[in-house]
Parts: sequence; structure tokens; C-alpha cells
Amino acid sequence: MNASVLDLAHLPTDLFIDGRWDAPSFDTRIEVIDPSTQQVIATVANATEADAQRAVDAAAKAAPAWAATPPRVRSEILRRCFELLVRDSEQLAVLISRENGKSLGDARGEVAYAAEFFRWFAEEAVRIEGDLSRAPSGQARTLVQYEPIGIALLVTPWNFPAAMATRKIAPALAAGCTCILKPATDTPLTALLIARILAEAGVPDGVVNVLTTRSAGKLCAQMLDDPRVRKLSFTGSTEVGRVLLRKAADSVVNCSMELGGNAPFLVFDDADIDVAIEGAMLAKMRNGGEACTAANRFYVQRGIHAEFSQRLAARMAALRVGDGADPQTQCGPLINAGAVEKVASLVRDALDKGARLLAGGDAPQRVGYFYNPTVLVDVPANADLLREEIFGPVAPIVVFDHEDEAIEAANATEYGLMAYVFTRDLARGMRISERLESGMIGLNRGIVSDPAAPFGGVKQSGLGREGAHHGMLEFLEAKYISVNW
Repeated sequence: MNASVLDLAHLPTDLFIDGRWDAPSFDTRIEVIDPSTQQVIATVANATEADAQRAVDAAAKAAPAWAATPPRVRSEILRRCFELLVRDSEQLAVLISRENGKSLGDARGEVAYAAEFFRWFAEEAVRIEGDLSRAPSGQARTLVQYEPIGIALLVTPWNFPAAMATRKIAPALAAGCTCILKPATDTPLTALLIARILAEAGVPDGVVNVLTTRSAGKLCAQMLDDPRVRKLSFTGSTEVGRVLLRKAADSVVNCSMELGGNAPFLVFDDADIDVAIEGAMLAKMRNGGEACTAANRFYVQRGIHAEFSQRLAARMAALRVGDGADPQTQCGPLINAGAVEKVASLVRDALDKGARLLAGGDAPQRVGYFYNPTVLVDVPANADLLREEIFGPVAPIVVFDHEDEAIEAANATEYGLMAYVFTRDLARGMRISERLESGMIGLNRGIVSDPAAPFGGVKQSGLGREGAHHGMLEFLEAKYISVNW
């Protein structure tokens, strides 16, 4: 890797409000730590309530002009955002690896994915279509048109700092909304660099504002209390999502919530085991397991359970663990010390309850927040890691005999974001997919995320959808006009 690709000294680190880089009202700083080295790589501004007020004011001032901007003009700006993200893709990838820890290969994949949201919604911006029909009574025409919902508060997590930001910013801008982005404290630098790219692309002042802060709860509550803020789009844990939903209810703010997951990975005896293993590696180890779509529970039919388990353990054990920014690394560190302790605790609990270790099960003796890729078998139903989102490189495997047994186990969770099914029998695959309580299904595929597809879950995995045409509709209000002529 060429070190000159990323110049940390010249990255933006202040607040981005109304098209300007500003220090906060009280200039305290937040340290950004490289999880691979535990070293501070930068400090960013710590926004206050006064700064949040300035951001809402800026978004409100810019809102009328941006909403009135012709869809084609908004489309061309979004297309330019795509082009500039592609131009700066290597710089962004290295930055993500440094502040997030994910392998450089994963980071490059994320940047490509993040850029695609701008290309997709550049095309959707000119497709905000309405309806005209005659009322059944014949007394009037019914005209329905769509308008921007208003100022949007966008709250994003640390695990995909580029893609989660663009997946929200792009449809908001396509719909004609202005927005305030609050990125995760662990990974703020990527969001700030994207803000600089958007300004270069021609996004007008005040249309996108970025606040980095340690006081996320307080500032989000303040902004949700402002009657000008009409949309909340949040990606994060179900626990935090519940808190934000309660707060949003005070002002009846429209909410899109992409929350936690507990994805089952079902492998049947008739599956192509090579395809299933490749799918398992993608579904489990993308971003080192730190993904809401990550396979969390593996249910494997008895006939191939032993072979699948041994082969997955061999693949996981062979992964090269190391510094995320090292091009040779296949599995980087977890985000922080707390994440390592949570994963270690879940593994200890499973082992104490009778699970058997096939690979990993410990943290390497090195600087950084690492945990070795781990495979467990004979995992009992009462193990915590079958009920909780692991968010790490751990694959617990459970054997099953019958289809109904697997489906019952897969659905036995409050979550319903993602599920994976592997079988050569397409009829069986479709039948099972329809019975699984999940917003998304990977049928003989280990990855399903696509800007052109509606991403989202059921049950306590969230509300609404991101991506596809659905993602733009989340930022639009339908207005009905009854008229005679």
C-alpha cells in the first residue's frame, strides 16, 4: 500500500455546517483510534447543542431551494458524487481500514458499494412519479403527487462508515430533502471526507451537514424536538432504536429504522457443499462478522453436518488475521476492546454449556482488538450466542434433522433482518424462504446487499426499507388533491 494515498494531516476533522468547516462552540476533541494498533490517528470536533441548532438552521435555510431544484439537476449532482467517490476510492478504502479496522479488501468493496448508491439514486431522482385517477363516484379526479418530507436526521453506525452514510444521503437528496448526518463516534473521518467530496460535487451549502459528537443522545433528542425536523433514518442496535422511536413519537417524526439481526444460515443435505461453504465465508466473515446481515446461527442437516463443520473450521482457521490496512490481511480487528470482550464472553458461555471448539476460541497475543476466527459445534439451544447478535468472527453450528425443525429454530428470535438457505431443490428453497420470518433471504447466496434492492427487516429488525425505489419513497410524502374540471 502506498502511504501517500492517505494523508491524515489534511483530512477534514471539524463540523460541516452550511458548507463550512467550523470548530464547535466549545472546541473539545474526540480521539479516533485505529483498532489494529490502538493508536490515536486523529481528533475530530465534539459538537454541542448550539452546533446542532446551527445545523438544523442551515438545513432549514437550504430546504426551499433544494426542494425546488429540478430533478434533473439533483440527478446530475448525485451522478457527480458517484464519480468523485470512484475517483477517491482508494483513499476512502485506506481511511476505512485505519479507523474501522476492516481488511483493505473489505474496505474497497464497501467504497464501491457506497458509490453505487449515488449512481442508483441519480437515476431515481428523475422518477418521482405521481398518479391521476377518477374517483369511483365520478365526482372528482384524484391527483397524488410526492413532495420532500423535510429535514432528515441521519444516524449511522461504525461498521460501514461509507455505505451507511451514502445509503441515507443519496435518497434524501434525490427526494429533495436537506439532511444532518450524525456518524458514529468510532468512525467519523469517513463521513467527514465524504462531506468534502459532496461539496466538490456541487451539493449546495446547507443541504448536507455533518455533526460529530460524544453526546449523540442529547443532540439527537434536541433535533427531534425541533418541528422542522420531519424524518429520522437510523441504522444501529435495536436497543438504541427503541429509545429513538420513543423520542421521535413526541413530535410524530417519520422513522426508518434498520436495526439488529440474528441471521440463520440453513444448509440442507442436498446443498452443493462447495457453494454452501463459499456462501458461509461471505455471510459470516464479511467485515469480520461485524455486520447486521452476518450469519449468526448455522443450522446444518445431519447428513452433511460433519463435513460442513470440518471444512468451515479449516477455512476459518486459515484466514490471515492482521492489521486492517495490510493488503495481505483477511480478517482485521474488532472495533474496540468492548467488542472483543463481548465476543469472548459469548464463546465462553457456549463452551461452559457444552459446545465443542473446532477452530479459534481465543484472542491472539498482539496489540489491537483482535479475536481469532472461531467455529463451534454441539452448541446447545440455551447458549447466549444463538440468541444475541455476535458481531464478530464466530460461527456456532447446530445440527437438525427435519425441515420444520430448522424453520422453527430459525424463526425463534425477535429479529428478522436476514436469512440464508442452501439447497439444490429450488422448490424447497422457495417454500422455506416464504416461511422464514425475515425481510431478506439469500437463497444459495452468501451476500444480497444491492443498491437496487429494498434492504430492511421485519419484527424488531426495523421499519421501512433502504435502497431500490422504496428507499427514496421513505423521504417523500404523498399529497392528495381532489379536483374537478
